[in-house]
Amino acid sequence: MIDKTAVSRRIALASIGAGAAGAGVSAMAQGRPPVDLGTVLNGKVLFPPPAASSEVQPSPPRNADAPTQRVGFAIVGLGKLALEQVMPAFAQAKHARPVALVSGSPDKMQAIAAQYGIAADACYSYADMAKLRDNPAVQVVYVITPNALHRQHVVAAARAGKHVLCEKPMAPSLADCHAMIEACRAAGVKLMIAYRMQYQPHAREAIRLARSGALGAVTLMDMINNQNQGDPAQWRQIKALAGGGSLPDVGLYCLNTARAVLGEEPIEVSAQIWSPPGDPRFREVEDNVTFSLRFPSGAIANCMSSYSTHRLARLTLMGSDASATMEHAFDYQGQTLRVSRLTDGKEQAGEIGIEPKNQFALELDHMAQCVRQNITPRTPGEEGAQDQRIMEAIYEAARTGQRVRLAQMPGLDRFRGPEPTAE
Repeated sequence: MIDKTAVSRRIALASIGAGAAGAGVSAMAQGRPPVDLGTVLNGKVLFPPPAASSEVQPSPPRNADAPTQRVGFAIVGLGKLALEQVMPAFAQAKHARPVALVSGSPDKMQAIAAQYGIAADACYSYADMAKLRDNPAVQVVYVITPNALHRQHVVAAARAGKHVLCEKPMAPSLADCHAMIEACRAAGVKLMIAYRMQYQPHAREAIRLARSGALGAVTLMDMINNQNQGDPAQWRQIKALAGGGSLPDVGLYCLNTARAVLGEEPIEVSAQIWSPPGDPRFREVEDNVTFSLRFPSGAIANCMSSYSTHRLARLTLMGSDASATMEHAFDYQGQTLRVSRLTDGKEQAGEIGIEPKNQFALELDHMAQCVRQNITPRTPGEEGAQDQRIMEAIYEAARTGQRVRLAQMPGLDRFRGPEPTAE
């Protein structure tokens, strides 16, 4: 016996499907891709906005490269940052993939290689970095070792003919920075410093607000990056490896972001440093640092870093018309950005809705695109060297108790490459 109800239901569904397909054909005939079907252009799937212009539009499809078409990275150094942040970020990257490892710990390297599907013959010791030259899958080497080792590993990667992404701080001395830049220049490879804040969406919006005039004239900036360090035996507490304490580690975020917000270079610094006596964490490196930067426009940035206070990471931009505050500013995640201004005679503060994205993935993808398109990274070696130059002035100002004048560097974004793209 035929179930007439079921037949009717199938006919109805078929009619609906035909109608939907017909609507799709009609939309395509009019030159508009159907909202839910989308269209393919240059290998990417695109959808028109499904909602009215008064609504927040969803992000476009991820449109990642095929795995075999992504730029291959060798990770040098398998410490906490590499394993807890960088390696997982490749899963959210669109243009980059891990293809090789370099470590002094064979057991750890073997375990990580197995987790990420990296071949045994693509695992190298530090002494064997020259062999990277013979691995065509490796296009970029990401150096994530202690600060004092950056120079030797960057130089080794450059001599192997590979582009280099190096963790911040670039190196413990300006001489090291210049040697790294020259090694990459001589080898004809790119050098990028991993200033993730210049790729983080909330920070990029704060920079846009400051430079666009949306806040009025920005004349004061306040930046704090504090954390409470534990074990005094970790390498960040050993000057021979770290080069310094809270300033080059967490204070550098304040320094680099202040420069990036305005695009100007400071002309004067003043500073104070204090470490609690008897604390074994600060036998070799500094704890609390406060420093002020004065810029050619007259703007002043007051910055603070600490290794012995409860975590606080905040950025505030104060303009003539409005202020912007970014909470969790220098953390790996959790950023918010609020703008306060007078509206209709009333002081109002509102959070700007910004889609969170993985900073490390954005950073990796930018480096990959720079390699593919043969363009200078937004944060090249010269950007890292300028920060080191200013940090040395900060230490000098704290030591002498005197303001230190810096050479004037006219123009905007003097040490930066082109803005990163959204691709």
